[in-house]
Amino acid sequence: MGLNETPSAERLHVAFFGMRNAGKSSLVNAVTGQELALVSDVKGTTTDPVKKAMELLPLGPVVVIDTPGVDDEGELGLMRVRKAKQVLNYADIAVLVVDASKGLQPLDEELISTFEKKNIGYIVAYNKSDLIKEIPQADGKSIFVSAEEKININELKEMLAKLGKKEESGKRIVGDLLEPDDLVVLVVPIDSAAPKGRLILPQQQTIRDVLESGAVSVVTRESELKSTLASLGKKPKLVITDSQVFGKVAADTPEDILLTSFSILFVRYKGDLATAVRGAAQLDKLNDGDTVLISEGCTHHRQCGDIGTVKLPAWIKKYTGKEIGFEFTSGAEFPEDLSKYALVIHCGACMLNDREMKSRTGFAADCGVPMTNYGIAIAQMHGILRRSLSPFPEEIKELE
Repeated sequence: MGLNETPSAERLHVAFFGMRNAGKSSLVNAVTGQELALVSDVKGTTTDPVKKAMELLPLGPVVVIDTPGVDDEGELGLMRVRKAKQVLNYADIAVLVVDASKGLQPLDEELISTFEKKNIGYIVAYNKSDLIKEIPQADGKSIFVSAEEKININELKEMLAKLGKKEESGKRIVGDLLEPDDLVVLVVPIDSAAPKGRLILPQQQTIRDVLESGAVSVVTRESELKSTLASLGKKPKLVITDSQVFGKVAADTPEDILLTSFSILFVRYKGDLATAVRGAAQLDKLNDGDTVLISEGCTHHRQCGDIGTVKLPAWIKKYTGKEIGFEFTSGAEFPEDLSKYALVIHCGACMLNDREMKSRTGFAADCGVPMTNYGIAIAQMHGILRRSLSPFPEEIKELE
């Protein structure tokens, strides 16, 4: 990813749903202006969700998703339908594509109910409207289009742009904690999992947010933190650290300086910090034979000493003194049944959008399974959770 590109997790996710042969893939291609989706006269050509990060004017940077038909049949078809419905966990905007010559079908009505239940903004696009006698006017929620004849394609994009503006928020990673000219120290280990010559995405995004606040960022490794703090002309407002070196950074940062981690900032930015803080308490309640799910949002190549699969399990075993079992998921993979787990520990989710993180957090809550994230779990095990929440007094109350 180039430094001038918007990360996929920060783009609006626009998903196209519908029954087979409604012309969904043709409409995706018409809207995007490129052959993003495979088009065929054969029902069910789209077998997996197809994603494309792009600029879609007048909406801006988006991820466009074409999904399999929700009326697919057979064992393989049911798998395709399940994958299509998984997209609902992270779609910001939905376009329901309906064959205008047939009108809304019961499955279409079910999808609309799901959009409303999940609070997903949606548009019903009646495709193939060139085959009907008269094309009705758009009514704010629906529009008659033709991918084949390019009828009302620009009008559909304008409707998407209006929905997109409603979805945008003023959330900040760290900027709401800062004033202009504040000094922020970011502690960044040289991580073997990061590509040579680059910072990992959460570090890039946090630095950018600090700069947009008019504050000043100083980046150092944990081994140079103590000397860096001693050489600064004024006291930093905040120290932000990678979770892996939380213990050393806490020891080297004076108590009168606010301290937190990238991971804690991102669970606040995309998920629910209070829920994650409560979830960390479950580490003290684990018993022999319990299973912990460790879930990563990315699918990077796992390296020796990887924090998710190696370091966290070792720290948890040492902290609890119990015989704990561990299971691991990554990317879009997340279990549909969490009943076997005593605790879910999630990464900072820099590769997932906030809608998917809130969906996962809500699903865990519905299943009655505590959920926390890497940074909060590590802070708990190092006895510095209260300290690491010092910028967030409301969440400290969850510890009392």
